[in-house]
Amino acid sequence: MRLLIKNGRVLDPAQGIDGRMDLLIEDGKIAALSEHCDERADLCYDAGGKLVAPGLVDMHVHLRDPGQTHKEDIITGTAAAAAGGVTSLVCMPNTAPAIDSAETVSYILERARWGSARVYPCGAITKGLRGEELCDYKSLRAAGAVAVSDDGRPVEDEGMFERAVKRAAEAGLLTISHCEDLKIIDGGIINKGAVSEQLGVRGMDRESEDSITAREISVAERTGRHVHIAHVSTRGSVELLRRAKARGVPVSGETGPHYFTLTERELLRRDANWRMNPPLREEADRLAVIEGLRDGTLEAIATDHAPHTPAEKADFLSAPNGIVGLETSFLLGYTNLVKTGLLPLRRLVELMSLSPARLLGLPAGTLAVGANADLAVFDLEREVTVDPERFRSKARNTPFAGTALFGPCVLTVCGGRIVYQRQR
Repeated sequence: MRLLIKNGRVLDPAQGIDGRMDLLIEDGKIAALSEHCDERADLCYDAGGKLVAPGLVDMHVHLRDPGQTHKEDIITGTAAAAAGGVTSLVCMPNTAPAIDSAETVSYILERARWGSARVYPCGAITKGLRGEELCDYKSLRAAGAVAVSDDGRPVEDEGMFERAVKRAAEAGLLTISHCEDLKIIDGGIINKGAVSEQLGVRGMDRESEDSITAREISVAERTGRHVHIAHVSTRGSVELLRRAKARGVPVSGETGPHYFTLTERELLRRDANWRMNPPLREEADRLAVIEGLRDGTLEAIATDHAPHTPAEKADFLSAPNGIVGLETSFLLGYTNLVKTGLLPLRRLVELMSLSPARLLGLPAGTLAVGANADLAVFDLEREVTVDPERFRSKARNTPFAGTALFGPCVLTVCGGRIVYQRQR
């Protein structure tokens, strides 16, 4: 099918393009990009000056499939992704069974053939995420994995983690670390500080994140192999990454929209939809995360999309951590970072598409002729109110319900196929 998107504001950081252009798609690829395209097409979409950007790349998503499909599955998760403008995502390995074998990777990729976005599995660092025995990384890579992580927990043994980093790099896999020292956390459920004291609940000391971040940086420096730090939430970890990158250590970091929009004060309402892992921190941490995005210390925005059922989230103290985010990530970034003047739009698009694609070595993040026809159209002038009942995800656990935000996705194309179109 030939699809022509006309009169869009095409923004592609990879090519340095930002201007009114037409874009022709044919056979799943970008066939032409010019100021005026008169080619015939089977379908013509008038973008009317709206933003046309590379499809977003979310490098941290929990699809819960296999084994936890009452929360989410590959079909509903990728539908949620498409509704948010995400055309490529990395699914994390804490499933049941864990993504620790070629067979599980193959299962995910087979299911993803029927989805609305490209799915790239992240394999486990250790078998069963138990931290005892390293997985066969070459087998995972051959099956289609693009990274490894024991996300949800760190690899506690530093020597084992160092061996994992070396072997993963040899297999062509990025190592992604969940930086939390479980001994320091010791059962904490929110950030340790004034709010945890006021609520009378056990808190997570920020040192739990900073200490493992420092350890992973040390491993990257010793080995010369790339380590990526997931969901950075503290000013200490931002500064550790900044200093490491300044001296040439091969490290990178991501953060989530909730860390640059919310603080621990939200938890005073005792609602588990504001609980995630790492937890919301203090205002100084929120500002440090934003500065990390501004100066390049943090290289990607990823949602850590973590679906749970309403019943699971009902009790503040016993609820599992995590929030959904695929359908709100661009809205939050545009409203809180671009409209406020903290980031240029080009930088936001880079953080959410080109940069994560480059970190992972994915064929995504650009609208260059010949590239995969993965793109999203956003209406930057339109304000919408977040309504979880309209989510494509199975889950509703968002702290942003009722929040007015700008920049909804109105059209998503993946592989030349329209996978989402906003109806109103």
